[in-house]
Amino acid sequence: MSTDEGTDASVVIVAPRTSNAERILRVVVPVAMLVLAIFLWWLYVVVNGTPKYILPSPVDVWNSLANDYPTLLPSLWVTLSITFQALILALIGGVGIAILLVQSKWIELAVFPFAVILQVTPVIAIAPLLLIYTPNTQTALLIVAFLVAFFPILSNMVSGLKSVDHNLLNLFDLYGAGRWKSLIFLKIPASMPYFLTGLRIGGGLSLIAAVVAEFAAGSAGQGSGLAFRILESGYRLNIPRMFAALVMLTATGVAIFGFTSLISWLLLHRWHESAVRREN
Repeated sequence: MSTDEGTDASVVIVAPRTSNAERILRVVVPVAMLVLAIFLWWLYVVVNGTPKYILPSPVDVWNSLANDYPTLLPSLWVTLSITFQALILALIGGVGIAILLVQSKWIELAVFPFAVILQVTPVIAIAPLLLIYTPNTQTALLIVAFLVAFFPILSNMVSGLKSVDHNLLNLFDLYGAGRWKSLIFLKIPASMPYFLTGLRIGGGLSLIAAVVAEFAAGSAGQGSGLAFRILESGYRLNIPRMFAALVMLTATGVAIFGFTSLISWLLLHRWHESAVRREN
């Protein structure tokens, strides 16, 4: 294509749109793989005649879910309650302390080592101690879950607040923006991708920590979570019920990850490079 001399030629680049077929495949492929895995599981049990007290079939697990849900659902709610309370506390504490740490290098040097110590100390060792020093088991479980979810949020938030473009910081200084204006209008928005990464990690870890803490505490009775139901099923050789509880925990973890990923996409898809599709 030729243009007359002196005439401006403009090139318009149109970003490729995701086709309907690609959207469908993004759903169909994972679902098909999941169905295939369940079918192979069922086929292995049927062909080998494996007793259900060793390895139940998917049908046995489904029947256990259908029959035992009056017991499993309240236990799931207990575990979820601890998980989300711990995650909320970790978000408040992680973000708040991260903002405090970046205000002064000396504060960071004084406080951050304690966060690292809490992170690297095994949860399984903390839980029995907390049972001694806390008024009830639920409080101990909440503290353990909080400690595990807290550090990823704190670490990612600190990294995000420190990763602001220095040119933008200099620009804010040039226009006389104070420390708090720079924090609110520059550092916090720029740290959102890091914060949301910490949120996704912390959401999964809070569930894992709640379950592990329940195992360590050995909590039983009406207020027990799914971890105790798994232990109880193992003691009684009710393996289908154990698998049913594991399926509920897995589905819960996937739902938490999906929810936090959705939040991340909603907040980032219009402006951040990690969520914007490439134009070529």
